[in-house]
Amino acid sequence: MNVVAALVHEVERHRRLVERAIQELSDEEFLRRPGEQVNSVALVIKHLAGNLSSRWYDFLTTDGEKPTRDRDSEFVIAEIDTRANLMADWQLAWRIVDGALAGLTDQDLSRTVTIRGEPHTVLQALARSVSHVAYHTGQILYITRLLKPDAPWLSIAPGKSREHGTGGYLRSP
Repeated sequence: MNVVAALVHEVERHRRLVERAIQELSDEEFLRRPGEQVNSVALVIKHLAGNLSSRWYDFLTTDGEKPTRDRDSEFVIAEIDTRANLMADWQLAWRIVDGALAGLTDQDLSRTVTIRGEPHTVLQALARSVSHVAYHTGQILYITRLLKPDAPWLSIAPGKSREHGTGGYLRSP
């Protein structure tokens, strides 16, 4: 497997986890902030959609921070920000990502792109994006577990490690 394919696999894995978690939430839970200074799943989705759209649109030719992006507004739920509208933005962002990634090869990894005026190799930009998506995936899964403690586990459930071949620890003799 090449490097681009491996990174695409990881980002897709996180995308599927997020989408499975969101299916467990009602519209009210999707929009609920678990605490005053805690983002709702809706806000994290809005932010990720804004980030991914900005970073991946014209990925190889323009700065990843587009002048049209208003990052601060990504953390405010407006009247237009229904679950349906936010999920439509999410899907559009992923179509942009998918289109950009479809054209990349391992030969592109040493090319230079910019994010907020800072040069990155394509490999660095890919790693940065996978890391960002993974960070917010963890947040969404945690908020979902907090709001729906009885929801199915999307990772290995506590006490089930041995069923997945990951339960043993090596001990020194």
